[in-house]
Amino acid sequence: MLETWGLSRGEISQLRRLSTPERVQRFLDELPYNHDTDPHTCFSPRLVLRHGRAHCMEGAMLAAAAFRLAGRPPLIVDLAAVRDDDHVLAVYREGRAWGAAAKSSYSGLRFRDPVYRTLRELVMSYFPHYYNPEGEKTLRAYSRPVNLARFDSLGWMASEEDVWYIPEHLVHIPHIRLLTSAEVRRLSRMDGLLYEAGMVGRSLHALSNPAHGPKVPQRPRRGQLPPARLEALR
Repeated sequence: MLETWGLSRGEISQLRRLSTPERVQRFLDELPYNHDTDPHTCFSPRLVLRHGRAHCMEGAMLAAAAFRLAGRPPLIVDLAAVRDDDHVLAVYREGRAWGAAAKSSYSGLRFRDPVYRTLRELVMSYFPHYYNPEGEKTLRAYSRPVNLARFDSLGWMASEEDVWYIPEHLVHIPHIRLLTSAEVRRLSRMDGLLYEAGMVGRSLHALSNPAHGPKVPQRPRRGQLPPARLEALR
């Protein structure tokens, strides 16, 4: 009998259409970013499909659920930062190479092709694009992949309630440090053009807290607003 993990036939059909990592990423990119703060949410994949929006944690779980229906293990990896939000990836393998899909309001923190020989190599591909509104490079550590099948008894895929137990688990598991103290001290500030490129397509929110990133050479823009600190997850 086909395993459904509590999902309806319609939900299964929606997720089965996301049959490749590229289709998963396209779906995440087309979802509006979830800025809900009253209250904050941690939607299950079912609730993401129902409400039609997601932040990075919710997007990673949705992607992991889609990977599972395509025959892959539902794996996520937590990226830990300083003076910044964490970020969560849904990771997958093609042969021995790692790739990832992710929901983010930063353009450089989304999809990765499966060309990375180790998990650390995959994670480090996010390092140049992981920065806070002040222009600091903030990525510092990552977790080993977490197989969300460990939460099947709690019904994480089809839950009608927020699934906070998953991010709480990520907070408490060991993380692997990426940089030495000396390397951290030698870090330069974000390049202005790369900083600006990371904001392409970003949905601005909470404009009462404008950021002060690196200066970028002036050139004509089409009514662009300055970057702003988001009051939600990365």
